[in-house]
Amino acid sequence: MPMDEVLSKKIIPMQNQARKNTKRKNLTEHLISDLKSKILMGRFPPGSQLPTEQGLIRQYGVSQTVVRESIAALSAQGLVEPRHGVGVFVLMPPEPETGPNLFIVDPNKVSSILEALELRAGVEIEAAGLAAERRSPSQEIKITEAFERLRAAVEEGRAATVGDLEFHAAIAEATNNTLFKNFLEYVHDKTKNRSATMGHGADAAKELHQTDYFVREHREILRAIINRDAQAARQAMRRHLDNSRQRFQKLNRSKVLG
Repeated sequence: MPMDEVLSKKIIPMQNQARKNTKRKNLTEHLISDLKSKILMGRFPPGSQLPTEQGLIRQYGVSQTVVRESIAALSAQGLVEPRHGVGVFVLMPPEPETGPNLFIVDPNKVSSILEALELRAGVEIEAAGLAAERRSPSQEIKITEAFERLRAAVEEGRAATVGDLEFHAAIAEATNNTLFKNFLEYVHDKTKNRSATMGHGADAAKELHQTDYFVREHREILRAIINRDAQAARQAMRRHLDNSRQRFQKLNRSKVLG
């Protein structure tokens, strides 16, 4: 048998296996990232149970191996706890290893929360521009779906907090820079319940989000990202965050005066 044919029979299977391994690795990384995001954003709160193994296989269209590797990775990060014969349960996310002084937000001080919102704005404005330039078709769909959940909540008179967080998280993911995504998850975790921590409760969350302006601002961001217009995306995100900050300040003034 010619040497070239011998080498071909050895190399081609190795190449095919390498491609399979790369594909499985990418699917695993995507599943880990998506489940981690949902845990940190509160879609799966501490104590809740993740979908079953078969449920994750059907939902994400991946193999049993991918699901098991992903759960093992999340368990190693201290985010979930597999319980034999029962299921996989979400744990309280561990405190970041960066130390307690990296990001201190006093929920009882309006000024502290506003400072956090300003820092968030600086990152999210750039994230919107990068998402417009880099987003994939699947990431565009994810941003659009989050917007639709947000819009539906507002139209039905519900607080759009979850949809809002998912929308911004999907944009951060569409930068294809994990540092944006990780940073914004951390910032959101510190500021997402700011209305409730100021003692205003669920009604305040509705008041902040229950407006046509709120939906319109997000629609403008989405449109710019779909059109791959980075400048327009940054401008739309800046307007939205500036308006959000003003709404928050107005809300707190009215509560104090009232």
